[in-house]
Amino acid sequence: MIRSLSGRVFLVLLIGVMASACLTLWLTLGERQRSLIQYREAHFLERAEQLILDMDALPVANRARLIKLAPRLGLKIDVVTVDGTGTDKSATPIPLPENSPHVEAIADKLGSDFHVVSLASIACPQPVGRGNSLMCEAFAVTLRDQSMLTFSILPPRTPVPPLNADFYLYLIFFLLSIAGLTYFVTRMTIRPLQQLSQAAVNLGNDINHPPLIVSGATELRQASNAFNAMQARIRQYIQQRTHILAAITHDLQTPLTRLRLRLEKVEDVTLRDRLIADLSAMQSMVREGLSLARSMDSNETMQTVDLDSLLDSVVSDACDAGQNVTLEGTSRMSIRAQPQALLRCVNNLVDNALKYGQFAKVTVRQEADHTATIRIRDGGVGIPDAELEKVFTPFYRLETSRSRESGGTGLGLTIARNICEQHGGTLSLRNHPEGGLEVTLNLPGKAFVA
Repeated sequence: MIRSLSGRVFLVLLIGVMASACLTLWLTLGERQRSLIQYREAHFLERAEQLILDMDALPVANRARLIKLAPRLGLKIDVVTVDGTGTDKSATPIPLPENSPHVEAIADKLGSDFHVVSLASIACPQPVGRGNSLMCEAFAVTLRDQSMLTFSILPPRTPVPPLNADFYLYLIFFLLSIAGLTYFVTRMTIRPLQQLSQAAVNLGNDINHPPLIVSGATELRQASNAFNAMQARIRQYIQQRTHILAAITHDLQTPLTRLRLRLEKVEDVTLRDRLIADLSAMQSMVREGLSLARSMDSNETMQTVDLDSLLDSVVSDACDAGQNVTLEGTSRMSIRAQPQALLRCVNNLVDNALKYGQFAKVTVRQEADHTATIRIRDGGVGIPDAELEKVFTPFYRLETSRSRESGGTGLGLTIARNICEQHGGTLSLRNHPEGGLEVTLNLPGKAFVA
């Protein structure tokens, strides 16, 4: 089954044009047959009258020779003698009570000197009927010497296309021309849809991607203008939301700092420590909120990044800090990415693994579809299957080890997924069969040429 729209349009157009061509050929052959019949009828009376007059003027001995030499235009002629025998040794013809229109017209042209009667229909000769037992109209003419001639009106042959080398050459050229024209029309029709689809993909990866070029037919211009207007509105909405969130989180920094300074003056040590701990949690949430705002609207320039080098730097920094992080495999791929944003995404995933699972095992490999798969596994207790998607919701925290007491704000995975999707990738979670949680990050890239 053809799944692509271009393939379906091409197939429908090709079948439609071929069906139209076949119908045209069939109608042409039918019209050719009707023209031949009309021609035969137009010249039938004249030819029959001329043959009868010539046969009547000749001696009986020469009539057989004339029958063999004269063009008859679909007439089969036989001489029947007075005693009932003829050249084909047939029996005496049986006349019909009434003459057919053709026979009546011949009788009118010949006059009263000749006696013309319709005969019972006879089977056509084998080459004409091709074994299908077609019937031929027959009539008899009595000449002035009482000799009788029988005429059989042969049906026209069914015309067939000339099946020679030139015909097959023209047929191949015709089919190739139809296929080429169909392909051109399909490309011209589907290409704007492909451009619009690619623009939608680019918009999902980068909200600041340049707008579509408005060109082409009126409908294409309208669609391009509508898409560009939609992109502008989405960009404006995201920027407004991001600016509001960034402004709130930024403006909260000053009163929180003043509050921390005032809490230092609280004499009750226990109360002061509790209040400072709550304040630290609030400041952490504000910082994470600011990071979330930046992840939703990053203006960092896209660059070509060596994925293996980026992962090696993350793991090396973690190991230098005394953390249990390992790296296995290589991708040998480059990624078109915002370096700092992608680095923040991987760091968030590694930090989550260390925070909740004591270690982080990072593996990377290149897939057959030229995507890089990065897996980060920890040694924690995992997440219930029903919660695997919910943890990507902003500020969503589990009631187990991944809670506020362990330092989580519920934004790390949200930020990581936002960054991943901006790079055209996917981020998913699963509970590893051997224990712990495994994060899978898929990113499109370009393999290095060896």
